[in-house]
Amino acid sequence: MEDVILKFEKLLKENVNYFPEISPNILEERKPGKWSKKEILGHLADSAVHNLVRFTEINYTEKPYKHRPYNQIDLVNLNQYQEMDIDELTQLWFVLNNQIARIMKFVTEEALNYKIVLSDESVIDLRFLMTDYVEHLEHHINQIKS
Repeated sequence: MEDVILKFEKLLKENVNYFPEISPNILEERKPGKWSKKEILGHLADSAVHNLVRFTEINYTEKPYKHRPYNQIDLVNLNQYQEMDIDELTQLWFVLNNQIARIMKFVTEEALNYKIVLSDESVIDLRFLMTDYVEHLEHHINQIKS
């Protein structure tokens, strides 16, 4: 997990000051059927909210933990990220993810092995979910930077 956490912290540090420097025209440009770069960042904030809950709840709820999906499109629309100030949106994303990094640093080896049942009934563990979260974050950061 140490390598995953280092990668995660690097992504946060590299991008917290980068996102607000992107031109508003580039941040807000939408292509048909796609989110703008600003909306992608908002999606990452939504993902952080949900995963922060997952990464903490799993420690005190009945096992195996039942993963609850969320409606990503509706959340991006309802939160109106397209209209949000980029500095505020970046700070929201950054603070939520800093808390996730804090949790990742102190999660026990036992907790990393806690089982999680997905909506399709497949089973993963917390280690996989945390690692996948960082990969998901990196994928969308690359979209914003492209």
